[in-house]
Amino acid sequence: MYKFKVCMLGAFAVGKTSLVQRFVHSIFDERYHTTLGVKIDQKLLEIGGTPVQLILWDLAGEDEFMKVRATYLRGAAGLILVADGLRPETLDTAIDLQKRFNADHALPFVLALNKADCRDEWQIPEHRLQELRTQGWTIFDTSALNGSGVEALFERIGTAMMEQA
Repeated sequence: MYKFKVCMLGAFAVGKTSLVQRFVHSIFDERYHTTLGVKIDQKLLEIGGTPVQLILWDLAGEDEFMKVRATYLRGAAGLILVADGLRPETLDTAIDLQKRFNADHALPFVLALNKADCRDEWQIPEHRLQELRTQGWTIFDTSALNGSGVEALFERIGTAMMEQA
């Protein structure tokens, strides 16, 4: 069995905790809960017939005043960067986090572009996402509200970590 630590990174209120809760417990809570420090959950899944234990570190939101604590990231095997399709600045935060952390660590990562249930209202231009795809980014449209794209997101990061192990 593989065991992988996965860090969830992104700006405040992009849906990191909601994505984890949808994936691990199949629930969505409309109340906003600020994560203080880190919240750890885990889930066992099967990828290609192999059991994979994901240990999910849901880190407090990142902004210009708070920096991700390096100790929380130590030992990570992969990253899930999360941005809110309704707030373009959260994509900038995700890109910055990827550059800062992966400059020293070549970890697999994926981008969850959350709130796909509001796709018609998204403010992030498609050309920005296409530029990231051209650079090799794997991007999932996700919705913690209705669950779309969530399982595929976590399965993809699990597969990428298995390939690098």
